Formats: sequence, structure tokens, C-alpha cells
Amino acid sequence: MVGAGRFGGGLAGSSFEQQRQALQVTSEKAVLAAVRLPESRFDPQDPFGELRELARQAGAEVVGELTQNLDRPVVGTYIGTGKLEELRGLCELTGASTVIFDHELSPKQIAGIEKIVERKVLDRSELILDIFAGRATTREAQLQVELAQLEYTYPRLRAMWTHLERVTGGSPQGVGTRGPGEQQLEIDRRLVQRKKTQLQRELDEIQGRKSRSVRQRRLDHCTVGLVGYTNAGKSTLFNTLTAGGAYADDRVFATLMTRTRQWDLGGGLDVMLSDTVGFVRELPHHLVASFRATLEEATHADLLLVVLDVADPAAELHLETVHKTLDELFDDRDRREPGLARPERVLLLNKADRLADNRELLVWQQRVPGAIPMCALPGDDGSPRLGGETLTDRVRTVARGEIRERELVVPMRDSKTVSAIENRAEVVERAYEGESVRFRVRIGDRQLAQLRAGGGTVEVVGDPGAGHTPRRRGWAASAEDRA
Repeated sequence: MVGAGRFGGGLAGSSFEQQRQALQVTSEKAVLAAVRLPESRFDPQDPFGELRELARQAGAEVVGELTQNLDRPVVGTYIGTGKLEELRGLCELTGASTVIFDHELSPKQIAGIEKIVERKVLDRSELILDIFAGRATTREAQLQVELAQLEYTYPRLRAMWTHLERVTGGSPQGVGTRGPGEQQLEIDRRLVQRKKTQLQRELDEIQGRKSRSVRQRRLDHCTVGLVGYTNAGKSTLFNTLTAGGAYADDRVFATLMTRTRQWDLGGGLDVMLSDTVGFVRELPHHLVASFRATLEEATHADLLLVVLDVADPAAELHLETVHKTLDELFDDRDRREPGLARPERVLLLNKADRLADNRELLVWQQRVPGAIPMCALPGDDGSPRLGGETLTDRVRTVARGEIRERELVVPMRDSKTVSAIENRAEVVERAYEGESVRFRVRIGDRQLAQLRAGGGTVEVVGDPGAGHTPRRRGWAASAEDRA
């Protein structure tokens, strides 16, 4: 279904206006159009590749493409008048009923283009919103998409009522000249505003619960987020590393919700791994705002794994988009929650096995030191076919934190904490003293913090923040005591 996201009121008039109301379109012939500006970023090998795939996922049949190079967009129609006539001719030749632009257009520009080409015109944002609407399955995702659609629709209501000037005879002046269309426009605006308020209230309630859950999970566990461009292989890697059961498919926006599962790193160490919605170039800002809580798993993670389809010809552009989107999300988080550290990002060069020449991989590793070649598909042992061990070692280092030798005192009644120390730390010595167990262990900073955050009664000998330091004796005496 193409273009189901922007329909309001009772449009009337020409045939393409009536097409805009048809919500049950299974397949439409579409022509893609774009203006390439000096600062435009696109894949030079296949300029329409991404838009073509987005259109296909929305249910359209792409029958033609048209490009114009300009120094700046035309104010009223974005594309030049001569090209618009050429676009109209291409639509007539191919039988296309829809034109999809690879940009976000203003209501005035959409109306101007439709007037000349006499076809329904969608911009990039509306196309993406339409795909999201078709993929949203959870209540939260449905609310987010519906709110984003209304945010997109609200400023465009007047453009949808292009028949108003026919109802009122041009710009109405004076008392009693406002026709029924103008009154209906005001009603539509009030309805949209009321619906937005209702959706935002319900969404805030869901997201509030989720935000508290994310923060509590970070206190209890080391959290790792999978982020990356859409269709980079995040969900496939998530399923390989965990028993996640995330939906994975070779198509854009297969994942529209965050799924979090435990990832066992071995040696009694585990982290919580989150699969997130994929990014895309020029993602509508309404969607970024609406999906802020969904992406909160990423902005509050201890480590981010950036999954990149290194075999894609547009991989460099995709990585640039991911980092730009992440920076915007963190800037927004910092305004709301100042003082939080930003997590380390580790680049995973996924689908490295598809590269015809290994030299491309070496170039990426030189460009991004520490990048890990990956194949997210599971091998015979269930782990990733390529890069799994290196990735696990890197995450294990972050999850543990800096390893230090410490003396810990734990009440024997706290059997859960005693067991966690025995299983997760390297125990050098232990001694039983009345109602307590005294350990000398090698343990990571983060592991110790998690023991405390999880409610464990742990006293660190010599730690000023640990409160009372019991008198040390026997093997537990340190050089500091002996001095």
C-alpha cells in the first residue's frame, strides 16, 4: 500500500486527488524522481537503489526514473518546470499513477508538482512512514507511527484541501464568505490536534515504563546495543548470539521494536543484548522523535555494536548516516540527562564473506582501527561463522571492566553473592571468619559494581566508599596494613 499515511478530510476534484484517498492499493506503478544538489549524498553506482527498494517494500512497481542536477531546489516545485513536463510525459508513457520523490517536500511543492504532472506525489518521508505503518505490530510501535503520521499530516492539511479555492471563490474576504470546505479544514485541524494529544499521552505512559525498565536493567547488567543501517544484519546477529527469536528478513525495516535478551559470554559472565530499529538516510525527524524511547536502549547502553553491511556498495554512506543519527540521538539525550557518558562504539564489518576481494576488508580495517570482520549467520557450532570469538572477547573486556585484585567480605547468609563471586571472579584465596567469607579475588570494576547494584552485601577492604572496613588478619593483611 503506497501513500496511506497522508489522507484527511474529504478531498475532491481531479482524478489524482481522488487517488490520494484510495487506502487499499495493493500495487501502483510509480516513477521515481530526484534532484541532485552539490551537497547530495547518494550511491553513485545506483542513485535510486535505496528509494527503489523502499518503493518496492511499500508495494509499488517502479516503471521509470528521472533525475535533474541543480545548484539549488526550485522554490515552488523543487524540480525545474521543464523536467516536470518531462516527468508528466514519462508517467503517461509508462502508465504510472504515482510519483515518488527522493526528498522531503513542502505541502506547497507537492501541490505544485501534482498540478502539473496530474499524478499523486509522495515524498521520501511519507513513503517511509507508510512502510513503518505496515510493519508496526506492537502497541508502542503502532502509537509511534500513528503519531508520526499525524505530525507529518498536520501542517499539510491545507494542501490536501486544494478544492477550497473553488468552494470559496479564491481567497475569502469579509463576513459570511467562508465556505463549508474552510469550516471542514478547521474541524480536521482540531481533530488531528486532539488525536495527537491522546496518542502522546498513551505513548508517554508506555515509554515512561520502558525508560524505568532500561535504567534498572543497566544497573543490574552490562548492556550492549546493536545499531546500524536498515537491513545490515542486526537481527540475524542477535539471533545467532542469543535465543532471541527476533524476526530477520532480507528487507528494509524488518525490525520496528527493540528486543532484549541475555547473551552468555562464558565463564559465568553475561550481558543484555538489544536489537534496535535500523536507521536510514534522511529518516523523517517525526519518526526519530516518536521512536526516541525505542532507541533509548541504544542511548543508555554501555557498549554499541555498529553493524555495517560491508558488501553493500553504499557502505560508506550507510556508516556516515548511522553515526550522524546516533550523534543526534545522544545530543537529545544529553539535553534531557546531562552528565551521562557516551558508550564506546565497535564497528562490525558484517557480510565480510561476500567480499570478492579481501583488500576491501583491509582498507576498512585501516580506516576504522579495531573494526571486526563478521558473518552474522550461525556456523555448525551455533556461533557466528566469522568474527564471533573476537567479538565475544571485546565485549567480555567491556563487561568486566578493568581487572583488579581486591579483598571482599561477604556475609555467608548472602549465598547468591557468594556464588556469583565464585563463578564470575578469579578467586585467589578464601577464608571463613565467623558469619562471613573473606575473598581475595581478581575481579573487574563493572562486575563489582553489578554485584553491589544487584543488592549484594559486599564490603571491599580498603575502599573508602565501602563504609566500615573490618580489621584484617592472616593472609588478608596487605602491604598497607603491614606498614
